[in-house]
Amino acid sequence: MSASPTQALADALRPLTADPGRAAVFCDIDGTLAPIVRRAEDAHVPVEISLLLGRLARRYGCVACVSGRSATEARRLVGVGGITYAGSHGAELLEPGASRPQTIPEFRSWEDRVRRFALDRDTPELRRLRVRIEDKGAIAALHWRGVPDEAAAQTHLEQVAAEADAAGLNTHWGRKVLEIRPPVPVDKGRAVRTLVERSGSRAALFGGDDATDLDAFRALESLQAEDSLDAIVRVGVRSEEGPAEIVERADLVVDGVDGFTRVLAALADE
Repeated sequence: MSASPTQALADALRPLTADPGRAAVFCDIDGTLAPIVRRAEDAHVPVEISLLLGRLARRYGCVACVSGRSATEARRLVGVGGITYAGSHGAELLEPGASRPQTIPEFRSWEDRVRRFALDRDTPELRRLRVRIEDKGAIAALHWRGVPDEAAAQTHLEQVAAEADAAGLNTHWGRKVLEIRPPVPVDKGRAVRTLVERSGSRAALFGGDDATDLDAFRALESLQAEDSLDAIVRVGVRSEEGPAEIVERADLVVDGVDGFTRVLAALADE
């Protein structure tokens, strides 16, 4: 007789719930805690999820949101002061109770150059295509979700990406967003590794839905291979736009924000 879905979920999470004081819970925000919306500034984390994260912070050794947003914006969106926020794909770390994040100095030093590059591309053509530029400090995000001609916008941004590469900047494509970043090696995996090492956790979970979250999956795999972690749980949040690899590499697959909410509830209720 096969286990019920509730029992199967509990079994998958047992590496964390068996010893929560030595376990870490990490998750992405957009697409994982907050539904994807047309404009990033309109995203909303449901109150139920914020309450669950607050409960987890009191039970688990480390709880953190790891996001492409700035750390302060991530905390504003999630609304939980008692957890850690790794922002700008790991370039920033905002500890519980801290008023401002710690930022990798080399990353921060590129802020003016990235901002100038983005402003120079804020052309009449970009505005005609309705592409929106989001200023994320040392990262500029160009969004084309919901514009009148998404194909034309993406084609235009492919040229912008080529110009960024030629200018010595890094580029990353996400779910209908192009990010222009400093040429500094940061990603969500680096943030996860730092948090695991600082917390002394022996089991860790990461939940995410997009390509940048694969870096966190890989970090967990490496930490386990190095015997720095005894157990890992990779939660793939399935969506129509997400990369297939998120599902293929996951130990546990859930559907959208509602599915991940059930994971958080199971972690809190065990």
